[in-house]
Amino acid sequence: MAFTLQIGDMAPDFNVQATDGKTYTLADFAEAKILVIFFTCNHCPFVTGSDELTRKTVEKFNKRGVVFIGINSNSEKTHENDSFPHMVARMKEQKFPWVYARDKSQDAAKAYGALKTPHFYVFDKDRKLIYTGRGVDNPRDTSKMTVNDLDRALEEHLSGKKLSVPLTNPIGCNVKWEGKDAHWMPPEACDLVF
Repeated sequence: MAFTLQIGDMAPDFNVQATDGKTYTLADFAEAKILVIFFTCNHCPFVTGSDELTRKTVEKFNKRGVVFIGINSNSEKTHENDSFPHMVARMKEQKFPWVYARDKSQDAAKAYGALKTPHFYVFDKDRKLIYTGRGVDNPRDTSKMTVNDLDRALEEHLSGKKLSVPLTNPIGCNVKWEGKDAHWMPPEACDLVF
């Protein structure tokens, strides 16, 4: 079985605490026409380098029924900056237009097979996976990007088209797994074919 979700897979449930003080599960997003779940964090330069572009994507598509939730699953023992209090402070400072939630148990990251930060998963109204991978081809420095895969996937789906590229390789820092070296990847994640 593949480590990360495959195109056509159903969205697994999750239970995560957000910076707004609420706890969210998949059912809380039932009204969304499209649900984008992305694994992110506070410190990764690929995240911080593309946060403003992600903000523009959210602002562009939220009027069209697309809802975003960013989930931070990183071990705070590896990066103390990824702790919940730091998330709350970052959200207060940045005012991101998405739900920002903590997956302290890492259960959501395991269920989705999150590989990197950022790693995007786009689900249709039936919560079937239609796109997974990177947001853009140069998240560390979006001034050098040549393609915005997330924007294209959302635009194509909302226009009723079949996605031209449903799968890309996420680009970023690897998820920081509890009790593991900072660069450790699950062995089964190393056999992915993109």
